[in-house]
Amino acid sequence: MSRAARRRLKASSTASCSCRRRSGGRGPSCVADTIDKGAALLALGEAARAALPQGCVEAVEVERGAELVLRVRRDGLLEAMTLLRDGEGFAFEQLMDLCGTDWPERPERFDVVYNLLSLSLNQRVRVVVGTDAATPVPSVAAIWPVATWYEREAWDMYGIVFEGQTDLRRLLTDYGFEGHPLRKDFPLTGYVEVRYDEERKQVVYEPVKLTQDFRNFDFLSPWEAMTTLPGDEKVHLNRIEGPKAKGGEA
Repeated sequence: MSRAARRRLKASSTASCSCRRRSGGRGPSCVADTIDKGAALLALGEAARAALPQGCVEAVEVERGAELVLRVRRDGLLEAMTLLRDGEGFAFEQLMDLCGTDWPERPERFDVVYNLLSLSLNQRVRVVVGTDAATPVPSVAAIWPVATWYEREAWDMYGIVFEGQTDLRRLLTDYGFEGHPLRKDFPLTGYVEVRYDEERKQVVYEPVKLTQDFRNFDFLSPWEAMTTLPGDEKVHLNRIEGPKAKGGEA
């Protein structure tokens, strides 16, 4: 082997060893990294609690070791959101999502969930506010204009009222729709059905008419439900007796 070939082989071998050494360090899935990140998020949440009036932040939680959650009072929501957007060390410039959740067994059955993102600091926070069907939640559209779309959706699906929202109209359902379909007490069939009337040449709404009662279906495959199939007995016999010898051999 020539000297040039030996030098090329040595160089490639050294690079491979260097890669192995670099990958042998502590990776992002390490337990220590998870603990460090959870502690940093908890410190961030406590800093937000300390910067706001007492009682504004009801709870600071770190879920699954990597998700900061702040539970905030309704009357302190706007102040908390302004701090999270403009405060030094927070810089949550973007409202990524706003949604609702329904817990019918609670006095305040709805949670309004805000997911915020800081691009400059590469961090996220989830802000949760509780309310009921009658108590409005302050609108954050003045802080993040994109919230108008999300608040309309939450009103349409859950009936959550947002105080200060000037465009609170239905978004996904029709204007004549009754109720809010994502509430857990909303019937699965709804209240009305829509069809096109050929005689009237228009779309009409009618009460729901089911051709049969609601049934619970067993979706188990008929092949999986059968324990034996025709011809299975031959397989079992062959397994017990063993394969037959060919050509009369013993």
